[in-house]
Amino acid sequence: MLDTPILLNILPRIQFENMPKTSKAKKKVSKVKSKPVVKTKAKVAIKPKIVVKGPIKISKTYIPKDTEKYMCEKHKVFFRIKLQDWKKELVRANNEALYNGSMDDNSISADIVDQASSYTDKNVEMKSINRQIKLISEIDKALLRLKDDTYGYCLDTAEPIGLKRLMARPVAKYTIAAQEKHEKNEKVHADD
Repeated sequence: MLDTPILLNILPRIQFENMPKTSKAKKKVSKVKSKPVVKTKAKVAIKPKIVVKGPIKISKTYIPKDTEKYMCEKHKVFFRIKLQDWKKELVRANNEALYNGSMDDNSISADIVDQASSYTDKNVEMKSINRQIKLISEIDKALLRLKDDTYGYCLDTAEPIGLKRLMARPVAKYTIAAQEKHEKNEKVHADD
């Protein structure tokens, strides 16, 4: 490979060799002086090292602290585990309720009061299961927000929701003020 100073000395000659031979060209060629060779150190771009970290592990007794950076990796891992465990518990409880509900069928009873009681119990149980299914959907949305790095921030104001609120309600989407505003709007529209 050629050194840079050698290329600089050859480059002007190459340019003028291909020019038409006129008197002006000869004058330019004669005016070209060789410059002294100055050796400089070439700057080499150094690529930053990419450090690939393994998954962050937290202890089972870990509790997020206000002194830590809000929604740091430890917080995200903590809430991901909390949400996934909650979802597993809800799915298990729903499956048990549906299985036990289908096995315990008193609607064939001869007593009308027993049939009404059984019907009411099943109705309450199905409402509970429907609420839990909606909650599972909210947990899935919270897990998606964790992946998008928007978990822990209000969907309206983009302000931090706060660790205390997230500990009490891990699927919270709004700050307390924004939640109150949404509830007032829902009440106003429900009255219409």
